[in-house]
Amino acid sequence: MIYVLEDDDNIRKLILYTLRTSGFEAEGFERPSAFFQAMATEKPRLVLLDLMLPEEDGLSVLKKLRGGTDTATLPVILLTAKGTEYDKVIGLDAGADDYIPKPFGMLELVSRIKAVLRRTEPAAQEEYQVGTLYVCPARHIVRAGGQDVKLALKEFELLCTLLRSAGVVLTRDALLSQIWGYSFDGESRTVDVHIRNLRKKLGEAGNCIETVKGIGYKIGGV
Repeated sequence: MIYVLEDDDNIRKLILYTLRTSGFEAEGFERPSAFFQAMATEKPRLVLLDLMLPEEDGLSVLKKLRGGTDTATLPVILLTAKGTEYDKVIGLDAGADDYIPKPFGMLELVSRIKAVLRRTEPAAQEEYQVGTLYVCPARHIVRAGGQDVKLALKEFELLCTLLRSAGVVLTRDALLSQIWGYSFDGESRTVDVHIRNLRKKLGEAGNCIETVKGIGYKIGGV
């Protein structure tokens, strides 16, 4: 099930038609109140979220989702008329999985949805152990020094991406493309901010995330 929170009737109906004809189950909502009421009954696989909404804006909705224990890792794609790099940074740093500025094509939308679902539905048998760091993507488990660690969705995806390429240096652009699904035209601190947060939350185990000056990051100690 995919939920579409979009107050423009024409856009919402077109998105729902496209999703249903592409093989997805989908439900649409005009207002956040109706959306959250549905969330209490059924949790979707992914949410398409407009930023400009009645009652409260999309960023507020996104923060509520990321703050919920059962929705913290729910994939969210922002749909908005705002398309500047600054707006992308704000939305993605708030925890969105992708950002699609309006107007957008329906084929592109379906493609981006499938890409996000591939990134956020991990393989069942993956497990990683580097020093005192243990990660199981399928069960969303992260332990550092034997203690459970709670990570935000993007932090978790960033850590898993680095672990899958352990020993290999990944550039900031490569990480942006693989995790956020886009590339900035200019310089972005998004990756650096998430790496800093990761290291802080992992404590001493975070030392396995090495900075390669002028290039990017890698998992060392393997």
